[in-house]
Amino acid sequence: MSYAAYKMMHWPTGVDHCAAGFVTHSPSDAAAFFTAATVGPGPEGDIDSAAAASRPRRLGPSPNLVVAAANVLEVYAVRAETAAEDGGGGTQPSSSSGAVLDGISGARLELVCYYRLHGNIESMTVLSDGAENRRATIALAFKDAKITCLEFDDAIHGLRTSSMHCFEGPEWQHLKRGRESFAWGPVIKADPLGRCGAALAYGLQMIILKAAQVILSLCWSYFMSKSLHGLGNLPHDAYQLLAVPPPISGVLVICANSIHYHSQSTSCSLDLNNFSSHPDGSPEISKSNFQVELDAAKATWLSNDIVMFSTKAGEMLLLTVVYDGRVVQRLDLMKSKASVLSSAVTSIGNSFFFLGSRLGDSLLVQFSYCASKSVLQDLTNERSADIEGDLPFSKRLKRIPSDVLQDVTSVEELSFQNIIAPNSLESAQKISYIVRDALINVGPLKDFSYGLRANADPNAMGNAKQSNYELVCCSGHGKNGSLSVLQQSIRPDLITEVELPSCRGIWTVYYKSYRGQMAEDNEYHAYLIISLENRTMVLETGDDLGEVTETVDYFVQASTIAAGNLFGRRRVYGKGARVLDGSFMTQELNFTTHASESSSSEALGVACASIADPYVLLKMVDGSVQLLIGDYCTCTLSVNAPSIFISSSERIAACTLYRDRGPEPWLRKTRSDAWLSTGIAEAIDGNGTSSHDQSDIYCIICYESGKLEIFEVPSFRCVFSVENFISGEALLVDKFSQLIYEDSTKERYDCTKASLKKEAGDSIRIVELAMHRWSGQFSRPFLFGLLNDGTLLCYHAFSYEASESNVKRVPLSPQGSADHHNASDSRLRNLRFHRVSIDITSREDIPTLGRPRITTFNNVGGYEGLFLSGTRPAWVMVCRQRLRVHPQLCDGPIEAFTVLHNVNCSHGFIYVTSQGFLKICQLPSAYNYDSYWPVQKVVRPLNQVLSSMADQESVHHMDNDVTSTDALHKTYTVDEFEVRILELEKPGGHWETKSTIPMQLFENALTVRIVTLHNTTTKENETLLAIGTAYVLGEDVAARGRVLLFSFTKSENSQNLVTEVYSKESKGAVSAVASLQGHLLIASGPKITLNKWTGAELTAVAFYDAPLHVVSLNIASFFLETSEPAAPSPGPPDPLNLSAMVLFEQQQQQNSQQAVKNFVLFGDIHKSIYFLSWKEQGSQLSLLAKDFGSLDCFATEFLIDGSTLSLVASDSDKNVQIFYYAPKMVESWKGQKLLSRAEFHVGAHITKFLRLQMLPTQGLSSEKTNRFALLFGNLDGGIGCIAPIDELTFRRLQSLQRKLVDAVPHVCGLNPRSFRQFHSNGKGHRPGPDNIIDFELLAHYEMLSLDEQLDVAQQIGTTRSQILSNFSDISLGTSFL
Repeated sequence: MSYAAYKMMHWPTGVDHCAAGFVTHSPSDAAAFFTAATVGPGPEGDIDSAAAASRPRRLGPSPNLVVAAANVLEVYAVRAETAAEDGGGGTQPSSSSGAVLDGISGARLELVCYYRLHGNIESMTVLSDGAENRRATIALAFKDAKITCLEFDDAIHGLRTSSMHCFEGPEWQHLKRGRESFAWGPVIKADPLGRCGAALAYGLQMIILKAAQVILSLCWSYFMSKSLHGLGNLPHDAYQLLAVPPPISGVLVICANSIHYHSQSTSCSLDLNNFSSHPDGSPEISKSNFQVELDAAKATWLSNDIVMFSTKAGEMLLLTVVYDGRVVQRLDLMKSKASVLSSAVTSIGNSFFFLGSRLGDSLLVQFSYCASKSVLQDLTNERSADIEGDLPFSKRLKRIPSDVLQDVTSVEELSFQNIIAPNSLESAQKISYIVRDALINVGPLKDFSYGLRANADPNAMGNAKQSNYELVCCSGHGKNGSLSVLQQSIRPDLITEVELPSCRGIWTVYYKSYRGQMAEDNEYHAYLIISLENRTMVLETGDDLGEVTETVDYFVQASTIAAGNLFGRRRVYGKGARVLDGSFMTQELNFTTHASESSSSEALGVACASIADPYVLLKMVDGSVQLLIGDYCTCTLSVNAPSIFISSSERIAACTLYRDRGPEPWLRKTRSDAWLSTGIAEAIDGNGTSSHDQSDIYCIICYESGKLEIFEVPSFRCVFSVENFISGEALLVDKFSQLIYEDSTKERYDCTKASLKKEAGDSIRIVELAMHRWSGQFSRPFLFGLLNDGTLLCYHAFSYEASESNVKRVPLSPQGSADHHNASDSRLRNLRFHRVSIDITSREDIPTLGRPRITTFNNVGGYEGLFLSGTRPAWVMVCRQRLRVHPQLCDGPIEAFTVLHNVNCSHGFIYVTSQGFLKICQLPSAYNYDSYWPVQKVVRPLNQVLSSMADQESVHHMDNDVTSTDALHKTYTVDEFEVRILELEKPGGHWETKSTIPMQLFENALTVRIVTLHNTTTKENETLLAIGTAYVLGEDVAARGRVLLFSFTKSENSQNLVTEVYSKESKGAVSAVASLQGHLLIASGPKITLNKWTGAELTAVAFYDAPLHVVSLNIASFFLETSEPAAPSPGPPDPLNLSAMVLFEQQQQQNSQQAVKNFVLFGDIHKSIYFLSWKEQGSQLSLLAKDFGSLDCFATEFLIDGSTLSLVASDSDKNVQIFYYAPKMVESWKGQKLLSRAEFHVGAHITKFLRLQMLPTQGLSSEKTNRFALLFGNLDGGIGCIAPIDELTFRRLQSLQRKLVDAVPHVCGLNPRSFRQFHSNGKGHRPGPDNIIDFELLAHYEMLSLDEQLDVAQQIGTTRSQILSNFSDISLGTSFL
């Protein structure tokens, strides 16, 4: 393997930083709509307008929440729901259904925008000058000394860079003061009044950035500042300053053992424990009534006199600054609740705060002062865990597994499942809490295991076989430790399946007789319609699926094109349409060609249909369009052929209907004459209640030329038009209201327009369109377009009202197909779409007249979104207005899909595979799909930490034996640990503890592995559980540990029995164990020993002395296929000629001991990696080569690419290096030195590599069938892989990567090449080869427009299709889960 690809598959989830500010809207905008909320909803950015809809309230306008997780930046809006709202009109119920606090019944976080940056965010703040009509600016700091300011741009509905500041390079070298290594990155803070920002870089160098007056960007100015007030003799443990908000003002100095308040007029202090120190002669200082330490605590102001601390132990403390109107008299500290271990906290307005965590789920918490007695009774009596209702948001929140937020010292828990009443009725501040929302986090990933799912299919083959596997990970830390079960793809829970060959489509429809039984959202389906090749089947979906084909009036003699509900019921077949009332036909229609086009009387076939009650849009096989118009009074349809398309010469490629439904249809807000528009008032016949939703129907048409138009229905007046939709531009703007941008966008478009001719650009066609708006008061429509090459274009609508000075009116073309009379007044002038990145890897040729592949759903297992059929089927779920893509590979290609809701399948679905099987399934309810991968978090009981895991999980149990909080500082706690073996009782069920292995006093389990040892007595292989431990007794006692072996047996009642078969003390800590050719390899401190197993004893047969301490141990075993020597290859000598060898699985029986080659790789804590070989003949464990550099290893593993063996190591500086062994090369010092093959900066601490065989793909098929990739997990909660690739693919993608560095505008102005360079942190390092490509950068290629993609591909001497094929091949080859 000479070349590799780095690809992230699951991005970081651990929150490092959070801040709040009015980013998407100004305080005056929010306040205006807050006061007028009773007459209408606020703008998109308004957060509390919904919460103020019913009455005057204390809740003021809330700012946005900005969250940073490693290199991921996200901006959220807080959507509050008032108690007056009943969930109607698209308002989703909250996480705490029925629990009302301060007039709010629920709140949730909704994504506004997110970005993956080419650099880790070291610090973040929000800069605001406090002006009511001005928005805030996000200021980010990056290593070594970079600062970027971002502002929200309404024109693109995203962040744009307003200023950049770099204090690196030769001109700023003096700031380093001769140093090259720094313990932390730059820290940036904002002046509370918005006058300036300050950054602390290079340790103690302060940089002042003055805020500009026009826009809130930062302008650096070098000047001498004058100190207005200073204070000396602060405690040595002071680590944080908090500005006290007016009218009190001043500053709080936070120390580990005390808190001090200082202002120009007064000072006061508070001691927190007995370790606080003060200068001699200082006045007596008041003491807290309980002992606590505040080092590493996070703080935020809840009001102008109350600050909340989240401590390192997970306690929430409230500090009150007692102020009499003139001076601060004292500081009062009291305990509040226990919460998640926080890495950052921030207040969001005056009713919410956010607890961001790297170690557990991050929580959105609502708080309230002095709750009334009635509210207190509601809060104390209600159990919010019993969330009712089946709407997507409630079901989704119900499934979010909050971390165990525990009682640290007898205080109440603050968790997502509990509602917390005020801390004490006698407290000075009676504060109530409710956790309203949670962002799931699977980090830090310390260890993980790869195994079969509980519902695995043993008969699966190829790519479908990979969905049999899942990752079980050790997540979190301390009391927030948990198991995270991760699955890259969805394997549904199968209810039943039947063989059904030649299926072309399936649909489920309702019948009105069912509507009186339950609410419409929970209505059961009445019929299942199955379209076969030459006929149609109809089944009733009652208690059982029963065929009623012969007893209904459906047209069953031919296949069906589409079916759906229209004022009750209707369906379409190939040459006509039938309207049915249940099973009885009430109308039949036939379609013929237009007289002017054809003299033939032959019926015209329907290619596809789109239904939006009461209209049906038909696209005929000849490309024409017909509209069926329904009459609610007579329940009949009339055929209308829109004249606008008859007279047009442009051929229609795809069309669809969009129904904009709700109390206020969203698209009305984007037109200039919105106050004149009226919609269709639809009476919803529910269970005795009726509400009138307004519905506007639109027709979306895309022509073969690529132009997209949106028409009103039934008038077919064009209200929106885009010239080149299939090009995939980043922004879609109505051509009659197009803006002139200062960045010369139009000029860049013109110069790349000719590039379409460089490749078969004309062959790109749109084959399917879909537009849908899912539930939620603030939700916006999504627009999807499927191209014939498999590309899925996804756009999200937003409203932008441009100023008149920036708008250029485009002259109306007489060739336009729309009626342009007064067009500018009735068009959707303010409607725009911005493109959304969506990870769909399917690259297949889709026929133009193929069956529909996009199916939208509103409730499948409590989720909403769309399902994409085809060779690589995938779920696209809409969570928090964010698209979550989850592939479904378990059944191969899927031909048809529909939802099903009946007695036996609640909110399930039906799909038909290409093998001819119809399956009725449900989504696994135990998993949360609002994440990069479906995840199930198994929250352990109190005070448990997970650190290591094999096929069984190792859990550290900490027993806190403190009896009283007052005696906390007097009691010496002893940590007791144990290893627990867990088993999943059933698919989607709970993980039960099957056995417990207690450790001795002061003994920690460091490593747990399943090993296969050869018993020399019985001559059989035994599978045992090996545990390596260490006794932690302090630095004055020599380290020692134990090696434990356990066997597994089945009892009579099929229970697993764990029996200890071996235990022996070691002189060092046992940090790693592994099995090598039937032997047990043990790393004990600086010594590695190889032991043979006799059934009762371990006998050392070989050893090797490591430099300091072994942190990782890896084995690679091979056996020789033939005795003939391999022919030498041209070029540099092969490091290890494995062309006649294949990877040997140690679990298999060895045929010839002589034919096996065994290699050992271990990483040292400071001395890099060592490469050993084991020869049983002579019992030698000998050194082959080592890295002579200094490297603090985190994880190591072998990387195998056919005949090439490489060695991979991750280090403490967040780098990955790939080495190889080449004894014949001069640089290797006669084979003693490992040579560098590639190096790469990952940006995260990788804790484990897992070697998995890559799947064969058409593009990657070669002689290298023995190709393995490395799956890794990091401490930020990210998962990725390092995969070997061939040289031709590498050269092509490396050229593309270099081109994209300059061709793509990067957020925050960060340079991806600089970010991926090896970071030595001041140590001497010789740069290695650049042989790893970065898929984080290459992913931007698919987001370029088609014109730019073709142009870039031509510049590097390749084609767009070849590049996309390489992307797809690597994605398919690394689909491990």
